[in-house]
Amino acid sequence: MKSKPSMTLDRVLSRLGWASRTAAREAIRAGRLKVNGRVVRDPECWVQPEHDVVQLDGQRLKPARKIYLLFYKPKGVITSLGDPSARKTVYDFLRSLGEEGKWVAPVGRLDKDTSGLLLLTNDTEFADFITSPESCVPKSYLVKASGTMSDEIIARLRVGVEMKRGDFARPLSIRRLEDRGKYTWLEVVLTEGKNREVRRMIEAVGFKVLKLVRTRIGALTLEGLEVGKWRELTRADVTAMRRRERASLRHIC
Repeated sequence: MKSKPSMTLDRVLSRLGWASRTAAREAIRAGRLKVNGRVVRDPECWVQPEHDVVQLDGQRLKPARKIYLLFYKPKGVITSLGDPSARKTVYDFLRSLGEEGKWVAPVGRLDKDTSGLLLLTNDTEFADFITSPESCVPKSYLVKASGTMSDEIIARLRVGVEMKRGDFARPLSIRRLEDRGKYTWLEVVLTEGKNREVRRMIEAVGFKVLKLVRTRIGALTLEGLEVGKWRELTRADVTAMRRRERASLRHIC
């Protein structure tokens, strides 16, 4: 007797490293997937990956090579796979990866006007680890804010502020790097990734973000990377990062 199915089809594609859950659902609904020779269009169809034969575009799916990319996203580039307005996306910079480049997904997002460090991977468990609030992985940002920020304003940001739509933001740390009168440079470190959180928290105290660069995710930095370039992390890099971040949890959270 066949044992109980263990995983939905969209999750199978995601776990095998062939697509994000969103891209997997699109491929399944388009009729590109077969299970045991039968076309399946329901992403919620339950299958047993260890027993059932799952094919994408006629090719049997096997675990894909795990890819971890460190990308220096330029300002003006969006993190979506495609854009109806034909704006440049991060995938335009991954063409040298060929088909493999189509299956990696951004780990979190950087809005169009933000530059800096962006991770992309087809390892969904690693992506979940980086983005989960419970993991408390610190992300550092270099912020150019309008005007002069007083010690009082910095103190308000440090203890946390209420943003529009009722969200509350409190950075892990914030410090003033330079006050130039017309603008102030700050370093802000967060452990969560609310939508446009840095911009919204700066706006909540009456200032405007003029420039925003993400400089660090955990122990990963932009060092050695030029704008618009990427490098691939090794499994050893990823394993070491997991160990470092887990070891630091008790000091952060």
